[in-house]
Amino acid sequence: MMQYRANQNMVKKSLIFKPTDLEELPALVELDRRCLGGMWTLSGYQQEFDHSHSHLFTLMLKNRENDQQIIIGAGAFWQILEESHLTLLMVHPDYRGKGLGSFSLQQLLAQAIQQRLARATLEVKASNQVAIALYQKYGFQVAGTRKGYYQETGEDALILWKNGLDSDAFQQQLVTHQLSIQAKLEQQGFESIG
Repeated sequence: MMQYRANQNMVKKSLIFKPTDLEELPALVELDRRCLGGMWTLSGYQQEFDHSHSHLFTLMLKNRENDQQIIIGAGAFWQILEESHLTLLMVHPDYRGKGLGSFSLQQLLAQAIQQRLARATLEVKASNQVAIALYQKYGFQVAGTRKGYYQETGEDALILWKNGLDSDAFQQQLVTHQLSIQAKLEQQGFESIG
């Protein structure tokens, strides 16, 4: 997994995107409440953690001076035959706008490629223009609509689809995105350590 640490002249903190540990599940539930309004419960995260077809990751911020770590994001996908179904992508509201959503999506897609998956799909609120723009940046296209998909609001979901994860062209695009994300994180005082 890719990791970043803060530049020596700035606050010494690392970003770590890694497979989720069991003891992190309650913190993910709390983060979910803050980011997504309580989309998943503890049993939902436990189910994601337990199933072999699910890949659940945590984005951590680690203070290198005292080893204190906090969870600031998470992402997940289901592996269904040759498809990656992205089920979760969240970043704590205090850390949005720094490129961490793009960083997490890039990491999820890289993991899908490592699993030899050829396609990716997801649902996103039709009103979530920030998320839609992020997914489109990675080549996702609207494939349809699920009417009233979000039960709490009755809002529609757009179904986004991306073919060709296994193509050389997309893998090169992913490397380009990684370099762009790395540059943005370095501008904010982080450098690669992994």
